[in-house]
Amino acid sequence: MPASATATAVPAPRVPEPAVDPAVEPAPEAAFGVRSTRWTDGGLEITGFARPGGRGTSWLSGLFTSLTLQQTDEAHTRTVRLRTRHLKLPEVTDDSGQSTFDYDWAGFTATVDPAKLRDGGRWLEGDWLIEAGVRAGRQREQGPLTQHWCGSGEYPLTRWVDRDVRVLPYFAENALRLRVEVVQDRITSVGPADGGLDLAVLAADCPEGTVLRLRHRQSDTELSFPLVPADGPGYRVRVPFAPFVIDGPGPHEMEHWDPELLRPDGSTARPVLDDRGGPLSAQHPLPAPGQLLYVKQLADGYPQFCVQRGTAFIERITASGDGFELAGEAPLPGDGPLELVLRHSNGTGEVHHPVARGERFSCRIPALYTCSDGSPRPLPKGIWELRIRPAGRADAEQPLIVAPQALATLPVTVTAGSPATGSKSVLLQRRWHDTLILDSTPVLAAAERSAYTQRRLLTEAYPAARRRPLREAVLYDVFGGRGYSDSPRAIHTELVRRGAPLEHLWVVDDAQGAVPEGVRPVRSHSAEWYEALATSRYLVGNTHFPDFIERRPGQLVVQTWHGSLLKRIAHDVENAWLGDAGYLAALDRESPQWSVLLSPSAFATPILRRAFRYEGEILESGYPRGDVLALGTGAGAVRERLGIPAGKRIVLYAPTWREDQQRESGDGFRLGLRLDLDAARAELGEDHVLLVRPHSHVREPLPGAGDGFLYDVGDYPDVQELLLAADVLVTDYSSIMFDFAITGRPILFFTYDLEHYRDTLRGFYFDLESEAPGPLIPTSPELLTALRDLAGSDALTTRYADAYRRFRAVHCHLDDGGAAARVVDRMLGGTPAAGVNPADR
Repeated sequence: MPASATATAVPAPRVPEPAVDPAVEPAPEAAFGVRSTRWTDGGLEITGFARPGGRGTSWLSGLFTSLTLQQTDEAHTRTVRLRTRHLKLPEVTDDSGQSTFDYDWAGFTATVDPAKLRDGGRWLEGDWLIEAGVRAGRQREQGPLTQHWCGSGEYPLTRWVDRDVRVLPYFAENALRLRVEVVQDRITSVGPADGGLDLAVLAADCPEGTVLRLRHRQSDTELSFPLVPADGPGYRVRVPFAPFVIDGPGPHEMEHWDPELLRPDGSTARPVLDDRGGPLSAQHPLPAPGQLLYVKQLADGYPQFCVQRGTAFIERITASGDGFELAGEAPLPGDGPLELVLRHSNGTGEVHHPVARGERFSCRIPALYTCSDGSPRPLPKGIWELRIRPAGRADAEQPLIVAPQALATLPVTVTAGSPATGSKSVLLQRRWHDTLILDSTPVLAAAERSAYTQRRLLTEAYPAARRRPLREAVLYDVFGGRGYSDSPRAIHTELVRRGAPLEHLWVVDDAQGAVPEGVRPVRSHSAEWYEALATSRYLVGNTHFPDFIERRPGQLVVQTWHGSLLKRIAHDVENAWLGDAGYLAALDRESPQWSVLLSPSAFATPILRRAFRYEGEILESGYPRGDVLALGTGAGAVRERLGIPAGKRIVLYAPTWREDQQRESGDGFRLGLRLDLDAARAELGEDHVLLVRPHSHVREPLPGAGDGFLYDVGDYPDVQELLLAADVLVTDYSSIMFDFAITGRPILFFTYDLEHYRDTLRGFYFDLESEAPGPLIPTSPELLTALRDLAGSDALTTRYADAYRRFRAVHCHLDDGGAAARVVDRMLGGTPAAGVNPADR
């Protein structure tokens, strides 16, 4: 069972069965599945679920589950019935994906005692099908146990149960089966000897002339090596290394050779790797640079010879604090440093850790990563693939392989996080039998995040909380829980400065945002999140609030929004990517709940009212997030957090996203970087650093970052701090231009797709070509030339001084350092202070 699962024997209170409306959500069908298998002293422990169709299992009364093993041959049908024990597994409800039924008590565990697979003293060889049954009231259903979980539930381990007998659990046609196998032929030792391998073989039928034949999967090639009698029982066979060597620099893909015993009469038998006397799987160097022969034990216990690059072969795995300790060997080519790469399976992130070389391999895999500001964060949720390689050699990376003796220790679980972010479970798990992966689980437990629980929180808990008195609290939300930043941060700072007697709550999603002391993180979509939305006197957010919220009498909802306006937004957009009816309908339900909408300027006010179709109060306050830029202090501390050497000129490149550049996976948008990074490094690297801040919708890592010139600051908590430290901004059509204009520093516009973006994709609210406070540059070489010229003279700055002054007069006239004070005055009932036009200062 996954470590995040819960198991208890206390019955849940009975909850009436809800009615099912097939038009809204069809009634789920019965389902039976395996979540994990593991061998114990009592036998094979199976944890799974038996989910009845069309009704829930939220109570135990009238609920019965059963497990049967059935073996059928020409003469007999044998049945073994197993006792099951109910388990409360909220994961079953979550995995069902439906919101009508509670399936928490559909979980069960049962143990297959191998002794039940004998008839007297005879083992009942052959295959056994495992079926589950469930009876809920008068309803009875049964079916095979299907595969529903990776790890031990995906590739169950085999166990020797007698001297020559083993029990092999496996999946066939997506159904769990057991095979009782009397083993006649075994390889009992494998070791290097005189330019090859020496194998010890025990075989029941091995006439003279029997050979070990290896068949190449990628071709018709075969290799044969004779078996000779050993000094003791059995036989020996020598397998030389030379035939496995691949001409050229080394293999890029693993090559496979399948061994079998071939007798003179043409009959064959597959020998099993019998590692009861000690480990047999190992990597053996071949007489060619970078090539190894890996004797692999497959999931079914049979051997395979693989020609490959060396990789990490993990023999010991332990949990340690908020990470995992690995030990083994890593015979990778070369003699330079190694690095461990954690890569999110959807391609949205990479984390790199240095690894020391040595005769033995040991490393620590933290369940945390270091944010670009130097602070730790738990790994974002999802599956992380693990790769090892010579440092910087992406072409030579290999997976981390678990030795057979360490497989049973998985999964291993640690807790990562802090009081400032919240915590989550991270599992070191296996896939494809012996390949290591990391599974960073959601912050919300299955019992909290399931569609069933979320429906009840929305339809029952939230309305009930709205009937309770408002509490003197502020709930802040930045981009749905991204962290402590933007205008809500400035408003919080001002409220604290004034000593307002308020509780401060901050929405944090996936433990990815750290909040300061005195602020309590609230997990997005948790029960406390619904309660805070219903009972906090103040809601302060910079993006969309949930469209189910209903503002209460006495509750103030402050919509700060998050950017001034070049690109069209909301109802003003007329393209297929942003103008979808679902988004706009949700916006139309949400916007009437706002008490006040902030505007950054007189120019923006009518646009915001029209685009949001908002009829309520608009406060022309300026954006509170701009106060830090107007005051202009703290740049040195930001440089220090980023680790930027003194004297380096900082270029911040912050492009927006392209709605028509969605990733193939559907998860976020492509980076599409048009800036030539190699040329930038050559042209600017001596005295510049380049910080790249992709839009938050962009979900791809930045290649080559971390070399001392190129910095990926996509995860930096607050972009205002980056603007504070930057000497020059390069952007395209991002609203970040309005924030940076507060500083008066140079802005370059890299507008390689101006016509497409303006005329087809998004549309503008003003003519950027005539009003931009800096040059519009269409190509990467021209951009690099402009950056170099900018560092050497003030000619370009002088040329655009008048345009810059006009731009600030229109768009930054409220950015005087007092926006947060004006907003807090409004929140607490005072009169907002008048703004000062920075162009007049």
